[in-house]
Amino acid sequence: MVKSFRVSDLQTLLASMGRSKSGLKQDLVGRALRLVQTEYSPELLKNVRQLYESRFPKAAGWLAARRPEGIPLAYTRSSSPTTNTLGSDYLNGIPKPSPTPASEVKLVSLPFYQTLETLMPPTELIAQNSDKLQDSPCVFELTQSQVDQVRNSSELRPGLKSVQVVLRICYTDTVGVQEDQYPPNIAVKVNQSYCHVPGYYPSNKPGVEPRRPCRPVNITPWLHLSTATNRVNITWGNFGKRYCVAVYLVRVFTAAELFSQLKHCSVESAERCRERIQDKLRFDPESEIATTGLRVSLICPLVKMRLGVPCRVLTCAHLQCFDAVFFLQMNEKKPTWTCPVCDKPAPFELLTIDGLLSEILKETEDVEEIEYLTDGSWRPIRDEKEKEKEREHSSTPEYPVLDICSPEANGLSPAHSSTSQTGKSGAGSGVSVAGAAAGAGGGAGAGGGAVVDLTLDSSSEEEDGGGTAGDSEDTEDSQDSPPPKRGRYGYDKDLVTAY
Repeated sequence: MVKSFRVSDLQTLLASMGRSKSGLKQDLVGRALRLVQTEYSPELLKNVRQLYESRFPKAAGWLAARRPEGIPLAYTRSSSPTTNTLGSDYLNGIPKPSPTPASEVKLVSLPFYQTLETLMPPTELIAQNSDKLQDSPCVFELTQSQVDQVRNSSELRPGLKSVQVVLRICYTDTVGVQEDQYPPNIAVKVNQSYCHVPGYYPSNKPGVEPRRPCRPVNITPWLHLSTATNRVNITWGNFGKRYCVAVYLVRVFTAAELFSQLKHCSVESAERCRERIQDKLRFDPESEIATTGLRVSLICPLVKMRLGVPCRVLTCAHLQCFDAVFFLQMNEKKPTWTCPVCDKPAPFELLTIDGLLSEILKETEDVEEIEYLTDGSWRPIRDEKEKEKEREHSSTPEYPVLDICSPEANGLSPAHSSTSQTGKSGAGSGVSVAGAAAGAGGGAGAGGGAVVDLTLDSSSEEEDGGGTAGDSEDTEDSQDSPPPKRGRYGYDKDLVTAY
């Protein structure tokens, strides 16, 4: 029987017995065979037979004759008279699976839903013919007490009561607890009216199919809130999977109410957090690498904002936290219950608020990262940009300010260069300065003044001779002379007087 199992069956068997379910099929088969040979227990035999009968229902009668005493039959045939024809007994040439006892299928508990009463226990959806679309009816009634609970409950928002009647669908599997799972092409009709079933989430990744959130279906608005009979018809796609349906009276919580429960019931003290840090940073003589500190960001990985209420999962190995309020709000809209740091399961009952990091957040306002030390203490980590600013500010030298317009020590003032202007003066300004210099050419020897063109290169200075007399003769004949030359940088030559 074990050798005929599929990979999913082998994984289910190994997980139910507390063994690893990773690896190739041949590894799983070998592990399961060793388990059968070494641990011959009634629980193991029961799981093997259940998985085998779910895959080969026709062999249930043959197994019943060989079943040891004390091990119950997991799947029993219906006690109805055997008057069925081949068309009703077989579905596409395969024997129809027998219904599963309701007590053996257990649905997983949901944090946002508190089960008050079971209106209809898990009941398997049975295909009536070989069609791909099947209709399965179910009937239940409300008591007057249940009706009063729904009517007198508070409203989560206008038109939505906090006490609801919900319909849940899951796989028909007796091993472990089952999560909500919709069959293909599902449609729910309550008292001849179709009710809303959650649609698909669009996927942003290329090549990834949209995923459908499988959550309880609220059928309260379409019910008869009285003791009258309520009829529910479920349309589903029959593609080889087995499903069961259940109806519950539940109380729905909001993210704020769950956060209030978390804040009052699951807060880890600062001392316990320090002990956890010291355990992680304790020196290990067998390790070649010694860890002297652990950095923790104060930015929430979910919303990239500063943490408000630091929260983490008790089973996670990291100390990095995420914001509890945002985490609960996101799971209220799209329930995944996955740690945003390490992507491991993060159920609500394992969440805890970090008391030490809560104190650190109150003491620091502009710090985005800290480091835990080996003694349980911590120190802030400054941002690299802030460090560079401080380094630049501390290493910038102070230079003295020189006023180029101040008088020199000999009492003479340097001439203001026309190069500080914007070039509007053009060649005319150069001519006027040259003319002024030419007018004072006769007294150049007495005053010690000389006209020097600072924009010319060395070759042009050698050709001109640099004499003041030549400049004065050229200015007398300024009308016939060519326009002043431009320097190598394309602007007009400006002349300054050097003393």
